[in-house]
Amino acid sequence: MKKVKIGLIGSGAISYTYLKNLRDTFSITEVVGCSDIVEERSKSRAKQFGIRQMTNEEILADPEIEIIVNTTYPLSHFEIQEKAVKAGKHVYSEKMMAENFANAKKLHELAAEKGVRLGMAPDTFLGAGHQTARKLIDSGLIGTPFGAQALVVRGYRLQGESDSDGHPFVFKEGGNIPHDMGGYYINALINLLGPVSRVSGFGRPFKPLRQLNPRHPDYGKELGIKLSSLMTGSLEFENGVLANLTTMSESHLREVPRVEIYGDEGTLIVPDPNTFLGPLYLARGNVSLADSKEIPLTHGYGNVEVPDPGDGFTGEERQWRNSYRGLGVCDMAWAIRNNRAHRCSGDLGLHAMEIIYGIQTSGDSGTVYKMTTKPDRPEALKSGFIYGTASEAVFDT
Repeated sequence: MKKVKIGLIGSGAISYTYLKNLRDTFSITEVVGCSDIVEERSKSRAKQFGIRQMTNEEILADPEIEIIVNTTYPLSHFEIQEKAVKAGKHVYSEKMMAENFANAKKLHELAAEKGVRLGMAPDTFLGAGHQTARKLIDSGLIGTPFGAQALVVRGYRLQGESDSDGHPFVFKEGGNIPHDMGGYYINALINLLGPVSRVSGFGRPFKPLRQLNPRHPDYGKELGIKLSSLMTGSLEFENGVLANLTTMSESHLREVPRVEIYGDEGTLIVPDPNTFLGPLYLARGNVSLADSKEIPLTHGYGNVEVPDPGDGFTGEERQWRNSYRGLGVCDMAWAIRNNRAHRCSGDLGLHAMEIIYGIQTSGDSGTVYKMTTKPDRPEALKSGFIYGTASEAVFDT
């Protein structure tokens, strides 16, 4: 099978795991080069992975590059993707597709007009933990699902100085907590339960919003945020399941991830949607959390065994050792070659954007919002494969 050539735009921290996997983990992809607005970053990545240092314009103009992977600053996603689509390239973007639903629709329509594919992270729902959860639900081990809850809580204003300076997008439209992390939980729910038909809820900023980190140069200053740092919504799925979705960025705990799926014969406690891993727990009967059973993972792309910390691994290697970011790109590449739908689709990305938009609109208007988008539920991956050369058998169909 002819490899699909990749150009990566945005050579920051998360580009490491994409470049590592697209070069070494997947056989279908070949990375041509990378670029960045800061030339030293792309120069360093190019040397690290033995690829070309390129400009954005060179990547857009290269006739051999079929997919552009966009790992830029989140608020630049729409601009980069629009240029890529206009250049006739397929494009896969880390996190949300645009800063708002209106621009997401514009991009979706442009891609359809140009006949190119949009791919959207997160692709963590393709990992071992969430694909095992999908298999349990589809196999009927919790009976008929009827309810769900998803909760993500972070503490953005209490992060360390380097985090606060390095991630200012979390205080801006398209980067606040519903967009920064909400997409992980929305994609996880859609993978398990299918698309959403109606939403309602509320979203608002806390008052006053000041920088709370005393190490930060803007300590005590008002942040001028008018966007939701707290959003809570009710989701009605097409299959009748009702779910709660809560995203909050004002906690004094660093992270509280939670996804639970309730069926008439059991309950699933699903892994953190920001990871590809387990653990996954199943409860059947009237039992406590301590008595629920950890379920062995039926799929690959999960935990990776690495040597002890004194092994000489770099910080990046250790940080991303359990990351398979790029799975969605791999699936898109196989889909292009086999002329099938890809799982992390533009339809799915637009639906996630509309869910957030719908919750906010519901709170502003005091009405229930009826969804206008309806993507197909992503096809489940095959189970039981091994790592190494056979690992991509789940995509090569």
